[in-house]
Amino acid sequence: MSAALYPLASVSQIEATPSREDGISVDLEEDLRAYGCKLIHEAGILLKQYDIGMGALYLASKLEECPLRIRDLINVYDLLLQRAAHALKENATTAFKYTPMSYFGNTFYDLKDALVVAEMQLLKRLGFNVQVVLPYGTLVNYMRLLGLTSREDACSRAWGYLNDA
Repeated sequence: MSAALYPLASVSQIEATPSREDGISVDLEEDLRAYGCKLIHEAGILLKQYDIGMGALYLASKLEECPLRIRDLINVYDLLLQRAAHALKENATTAFKYTPMSYFGNTFYDLKDALVVAEMQLLKRLGFNVQVVLPYGTLVNYMRLLGLTSREDACSRAWGYLNDA
């Protein structure tokens, strides 16, 4: 069996991205990834599809121990959209000042409805298959495989990393 089939990858396997194999430097690869993320974000704003991004974040947060509140997510997106609109203004030399939206206005409820619709669209496209395999069983198996179950410091540190990730 080849080493590439093991789920525990070596550092050299992790560092051997397709871009690096094609001769692209680490710095350029990171810059290109950041630029790609920025383009996707800006395209979502221009296409007014930022609700899909909000839906994806909200759905992903539900897999965590403490899911995001819809109000918090809408506030963050509102801040980002106001900041982007301020940066696009011709007189962007003035300092940006965030003005929170009213929770009793139509804008908040429209965004909340769009968020719920986006979440449902994502769930439909995923076929409602959102089961997550928790990594704790895999951690115990690797600790046994590596013979580290008797080392309490290694076990507690690895368990801590999983909880903090």
